[in-house]
Amino acid sequence: MGLAAVPIATHEFMTAARAQAAALGRPEFDAVYVPHPIQDQTKAEIEAKADAVLEEVIARLTA
Repeated sequence: MGLAAVPIATHEFMTAARAQAAALGRPEFDAVYVPHPIQDQTKAEIEAKADAVLEEVIARLTA
């Protein structure tokens, strides 16, 4: 569709995310990974995880 996209997942799902990308014919379409878990984190903890990968996400979107 011509839209830039960056998948984001936790390290726990790295193997599954890579396998899914390969199965869909896009093995180079690797996610940006953040520490696991997410569901029990506070808003501040999730924001810190997002801040830690923000530059990488921007770089991939603008490459």
